Amino acid sequence: PPPPPPPSSSSSSSSSSTFASRLRGKMILAPLTRGGNLPYRRLCSDFGCDVSLGEMVYARSLLGGDRIERARLRRAPNERASLFGVQIATNDVEEGTSAIDLIVREANKKESGAGGTGGVDFVDLNCGCPIYEATRRGLGSALLRSPDRLGRLIGGLADGAARHDMPLTVKIRLGCEDDNINVREVVRTARENGAAAVTIHGRTARQRYSKSADWDLIGQVVRDGRDGRDDDENSNVPIIGNGDILTHYEAKARMDETGVDAVMVGRGALIKPWIFKEFRDGRDYDPSIEERISIYRTLGCYMKDHFGDDDRGRKKSFYFFPWHFEFLCRYMPLPEELYGADVDVAADADADADASKPPLIQRRMIPDQQTPLETLLSHRSGTVHELIAARLWESDSDAHAIDLLSKLAESDEFQRLQAGTSGEGEEEDEVEELANIPSGDSRSGGGRRRSNRRGRNPKPKRTPEEIVAVRAERAAKKARLALEASRQGGNDE
Repeated sequence: PPPPPPPSSSSSSSSSSTFASRLRGKMILAPLTRGGNLPYRRLCSDFGCDVSLGEMVYARSLLGGDRIERARLRRAPNERASLFGVQIATNDVEEGTSAIDLIVREANKKESGAGGTGGVDFVDLNCGCPIYEATRRGLGSALLRSPDRLGRLIGGLADGAARHDMPLTVKIRLGCEDDNINVREVVRTARENGAAAVTIHGRTARQRYSKSADWDLIGQVVRDGRDGRDDDENSNVPIIGNGDILTHYEAKARMDETGVDAVMVGRGALIKPWIFKEFRDGRDYDPSIEERISIYRTLGCYMKDHFGDDDRGRKKSFYFFPWHFEFLCRYMPLPEELYGADVDVAADADADADASKPPLIQRRMIPDQQTPLETLLSHRSGTVHELIAARLWESDSDAHAIDLLSKLAESDEFQRLQAGTSGEGEEEDEVEELANIPSGDSRSGGGRRRSNRRGRNPKPKRTPEEIVAVRAERAAKKARLALEASRQGGNDE
């Protein structure tokens, strides 16, 4: 069918104003590759998340009928009362508007009882992904290199979204390269071409996560609008700040200091999904070990609800479930009375003289004393995360989960893992990822992993048939990881 006619300008203006009012003062869940799966968003919504986005969707793949991309359009049951957005990656107006049309059609199927996605409230354009697999195709942060061209893209997509009375938002970084920080120009262009809101991740694409987010520059962009540097008609477009938020008091401080309309969290929400409750209530929430296990088990139950509790469902769930513990294991209580004073120091991205005060999310803090169960849940080995997820999956109640995990914490198997006889290489890999150290960095721990290999017993030689099978498996894995890597980057925070 032909696309619907665009709404009148007065109707469009009213819709944009309503959308902006629903964003202001909110903590928003970022579009998280792998972490933004429907069960995890459902868990965050339990804790009061009012605005969320699903995992980034490639417009071209979606239009090509990719079932995984289509699955990313689905909305969790408890996201119905909040705002839910779909983020797309595209650099072409026709492709992007066609993807928006498809997204809306899939959403409308639910209303007609045809098993659709459950609705979508806005579409977000990804202009922040820094991974080479995306930028070499002119996607993600590569779009920031040409503000004029980006403006035409935003204008075309905004018009396409307006046909469905739907806002288009844009997520960007400070710039693509460190020597071309053009965020102020890009935001002005986005506003002039119809963006309903702009999210700014406070780093360049080149920086990835190698330094603190620059909230001072985000604040300057806000002032550009309010001081009249931008066109008055577009100065009310909300600015959403993003980067290095782990606590409710950091979020409030950033909003007060910079004047952003809202904040977006990524890794902070992966470490503690209850950050939305803290933000809403304005106070710390430190769940007990038993309460945390209940929360983690709830996530497992949501995985079963979504993927199924049979073998096939377990296989699908375990692409996500153990992975989440790479972040959940980092949780530590950070009471405002002890750490609130550090926020002002960490806010200055150029505070190299006080390198001992990086943002809380970048610090490596280890508690002095832990019970065996706490030690288990804070362990960073992927092998341990698999074991934890398996126990939670098997449990039939919170009490049963606590019992299974307590026995695991006291088991010889876990003691061996603690002693380093297994899983050390995996643990080092996760430290790299969570500390955001580039893979080529000399601190990546490669020497340690090589030394681990020297102590391994030699394996029997493979047959030619086995070699062929292994190579085929590795090629398939490499292709899958390359596709996954292309999604990573600007989406994970």
